[in-house]
Amino acid sequence: MRTVGCLVFDGVRAFDYAVINEVWAGSEFDLRVCGPVGARVRLGGGLELAPAHGLDGLLGCDLVVVPGVADPAAARPEPVLAALRAARARGVPVAGLCAGAFVLAEAGLLAGRTATTHWRLAAELAARHPTVTVDPEVLFTGDGEVWTSAGVAAGIDLCLHLVRAAHGQSAAAGIARSMVTAPFRAGGQAQFIPSPVPATQDRADPLAEARSAVLDALDKPWSVGELARIALMSERTFARRFTEAVGVPPLRWLLEQRVLAAQRLLEETELGVGQIAARCGFGTAVAFRAAFVKRVGVVPSDYRRTFGRQGRGELREVGRSGQ
Repeated sequence: MRTVGCLVFDGVRAFDYAVINEVWAGSEFDLRVCGPVGARVRLGGGLELAPAHGLDGLLGCDLVVVPGVADPAAARPEPVLAALRAARARGVPVAGLCAGAFVLAEAGLLAGRTATTHWRLAAELAARHPTVTVDPEVLFTGDGEVWTSAGVAAGIDLCLHLVRAAHGQSAAAGIARSMVTAPFRAGGQAQFIPSPVPATQDRADPLAEARSAVLDALDKPWSVGELARIALMSERTFARRFTEAVGVPPLRWLLEQRVLAAQRLLEETELGVGQIAARCGFGTAVAFRAAFVKRVGVVPSDYRRTFGRQGRGELREVGRSGQ
């Protein structure tokens, strides 16, 4: 996935366009900003954009991304919808950020699929497009062919996920560092976290202390009880507060961190599968392979062959993200 098309038209959100540009405007990618021929696109807030390519610029793209839109109810130009359908007919993956899901649905690309959007718009998406199964809980979801994300920052998560699926964890982490954002949030993580800010700020965050302890020693067989003791809480209180703060339960977060660490070692070292399994806390190579396949979609050896030092190919991830 080297050539990425950003499809713009009147009413797209400037923030989502900027996210796409930040993620894929690097020298290793060919980002094509495509829109109706000869049109200056109004982004809202008085901003305008002159696309460098017409809609035919989507030809030859490996991925097409649609920014969110300010008005989900507005009708989109038929040539824009036709360009999206044509891209899918060529087998090109398509992604819609935030309310961009409404554009994909209007083009008929979400019929029979599961999709998400900003939680405030989920009911409207379901009502307007009853053939779409709307999941208002997740950050992003997709099946390898069509992807949608929740609102605002979740668009960053989806874009980084698409880079990670095609080019590996190190490539996505490098982009995340340049954007000063978290390198990884699972698609299945909750959109809305009730208590994102700790109640007290005048002492160390016990949840952060527990997470740091895990990341410093992923090889240990951590349990919720051990993490609760570090945080000086009961297991029940720790599990509840951790899920409220992070968006996923402690053991699911732990598994995600183990898999991420394993991806980095597969990409950057020549360690054997058994060694990686031990370093990342999977216990055995068999358990490591099972967890890795469930999360990433391929066995570790195939992942290394694609993203390791000897080659940087492409990998299409199949299956619902976050599972």
